[in-house]
Amino acid sequence: MKAVILAGGKGARLAPYTKILPKPLMPIGDQPILEVILHQMKMAGIDEVVLTVGHLSELLRAFFQDGSRLGMRIYYSYEEYPLGTAGPISLVRDLNDTFLVTNGDVLTTLSLPDLINFHREQKAIATIASHHRQTKIDLGVIQKDGGPSITGYIEKPTYDYLVSMGIYVFEPRVLEYIPYNQYLDFPDLVRKLIQNGENVVAYQFDGYWQDLGRPDDYEAATQDFEKMRSQFLPELGG
Repeated sequence: MKAVILAGGKGARLAPYTKILPKPLMPIGDQPILEVILHQMKMAGIDEVVLTVGHLSELLRAFFQDGSRLGMRIYYSYEEYPLGTAGPISLVRDLNDTFLVTNGDVLTTLSLPDLINFHREQKAIATIASHHRQTKIDLGVIQKDGGPSITGYIEKPTYDYLVSMGIYVFEPRVLEYIPYNQYLDFPDLVRKLIQNGENVVAYQFDGYWQDLGRPDDYEAATQDFEKMRSQFLPELGG
């Protein structure tokens, strides 16, 4: 199986670090987050990976080269201009079988084989790894009708959401919905698939997951990796 790792974003929320370092090279413990992801893919039996790159791509290529150091084959797909989160997939060649797509800044204990098996069992065109997240509002929330009348008042509520983990499994036919070399984000792709009656499913994962998009999330992930290293990289002895 091939995997596509989206590594071309500018990581604006982690500035100023990402002004000189692409977000997938941000260190988690003694290695970049992208190297952790690659090790996890290798353990799952995935040994061919395409990195979609743009911002500071030369640094990613210099660090990972052809992947032989990790026992993998790594190729690079270049965006001349930003194509969103889904658009870069249109530039990747030879996606002729079920393939995995992931963001290049996700720290998780998710079992990739379990996700892939679930996708195949569901006979889906797309499977989105999902996770429950709670958001607490530290203010009183006013509910009202179409006019000025208040219909309810909730003090500091907590809302529960099922969110995308930034990890997906796709069938090759999904490429029919991704215009070549044009800007497209994943939410728009998912809506297209649903509108056309395609089977899009969610794989719910209740284990550890952290997106490294914001400084506080990055700091939390760094601390968690040190404490839980053997859970993220069990076959490397932690």
